[in-house]
Amino acid sequence: MTGKAILNGLAAGLAGVAAMTLAEKLEQLITKRPNSYVPAHTLERLLNLPHKPDEQRLGLNWTMHWGQGIIMGIVRGIMAERGIRGPVGSFLFLNLRLLNDQTLENATGVGALPWTWPKDEQVIDLIHKGIYAFTTGAVADLLVAGPPGSPDHRPGWTVGEKA
Repeated sequence: MTGKAILNGLAAGLAGVAAMTLAEKLEQLITKRPNSYVPAHTLERLLNLPHKPDEQRLGLNWTMHWGQGIIMGIVRGIMAERGIRGPVGSFLFLNLRLLNDQTLENATGVGALPWTWPKDEQVIDLIHKGIYAFTTGAVADLLVAGPPGSPDHRPGWTVGEKA
């Protein structure tokens, strides 16, 4: 069963990162906030790649941004399978996503501790990561059956299967 939770978690992560990205782009239209290249800088350091100017990092930026969101969806899929579901499951997952970002960004020396950020940037990051976490959670909870004996236990289905 965990194989289905992993596949469906990947799909949920994709939906979550798509929702977050759309929200970010809409927010940037309003606030005029520029794109962040922190994901690219982080991946560059993790892979020990040579430093490049931001305008040459778009592919690296999208790889880290989308890849991290999709892969983290696996965790939410397994959470749903194990019964950690609904808004509480998504809230717990939000914290895992924030911890993942901050660990990678600060371990590589790219990021700064969040409490040192301007308050408006903290709020924006929490809103976007919340959109990601709750969208990923809603999709995972829809696609992944809960544990046997729970009200959410059902056959479930995998992306690509006929319902």
